[in-house]
Amino acid sequence: MKFSSLLPCALTATLLTTAPAMADNTIRILCPTWSGYAPIFVAEDLGYFKAMGIKVDIKFDDERADVMAAMARGDIEMDLRTAGEYQGRPRDENTPGIIIGTIDESLGGDGVIAAGDIKSVADLKGKIVASELNIPGRLLLQLDLKKAGLTLKDVKLKEIATADTIAVFADPSVSAVVSYEPYMSQALKVDAARHPSEIVSSAQYPGYITDVIIVRADDLKANPQKYREFLEGIYKAVAYYNTDPAGFIKLAAPHYDLSPADFKASIDGTLTYTSLADTQGMIGAPGKPGTLYNVFDTLMGLNLENGAADHKLDAANSIDSSVVSTLSASDLK
Repeated sequence: MKFSSLLPCALTATLLTTAPAMADNTIRILCPTWSGYAPIFVAEDLGYFKAMGIKVDIKFDDERADVMAAMARGDIEMDLRTAGEYQGRPRDENTPGIIIGTIDESLGGDGVIAAGDIKSVADLKGKIVASELNIPGRLLLQLDLKKAGLTLKDVKLKEIATADTIAVFADPSVSAVVSYEPYMSQALKVDAARHPSEIVSSAQYPGYITDVIIVRADDLKANPQKYREFLEGIYKAVAYYNTDPAGFIKLAAPHYDLSPADFKASIDGTLTYTSLADTQGMIGAPGKPGTLYNVFDTLMGLNLENGAADHKLDAANSIDSSVVSTLSASDLK
């Protein structure tokens, strides 16, 4: 997933201009154009945020550097990325942003496609593999290579932009491409003559490619109730999706300049929205780390190994469970 612009979208990526700190009830968000963030739009459309007295201003920006700069200046309070992307350069221990929740998980939206003569990652030894630097599929490739007793050093990496997946895979010298949807599916169809297949998928690694909710620690400390209400709205929207997916999709699609059918196609078989229970299992509670902690440490090691990160971050200092742990299923009714 994750993620430069996944889908054609008329919403132009916008970097917020420098502005004074907003009112305590406002949350300004920049995030990539990704269907996994739709619960925020749906929560707004259903009036969940308004009912709790908070104002949410969300805009798309696919450039991570823009978003990190906006967070550092105090132009925004929140951004959303995968846990692995969160760790990437230039983040260090002093970079603003702490993880307080999750919103979606990739279960097939990221992976590695390969030519027909490649049956597993073990067959990639000495072959050319094309990949963008800091995308989730690259971490999945590393995990699969480790299982085969190999590392990224055993393949010949070629740096590309993921949007060029189809053109790159058409080159017979490239044995495999690390990508995400919809580019993977498109390449599998367009380049059928190569008898391609998906040899690594995020569906094989549940929990590893999870989008997290990242907020300024100073604002979290000053306004914890605001973020509790935000998370409550998000997980209400996820619960709504689980009971009325068609209604959810109808609300979400216009925010991505898509028809309901096209929006549905963008999430079917590629992601799942994380519920409150899912999130609490991953984030945990104070003194009781959830499953995301071990995943975070594993991804940290991979990112340091592949050069996507140059500072080792500690999960305990990067994840804050103090807000999500106060919510219960009764809050979502």
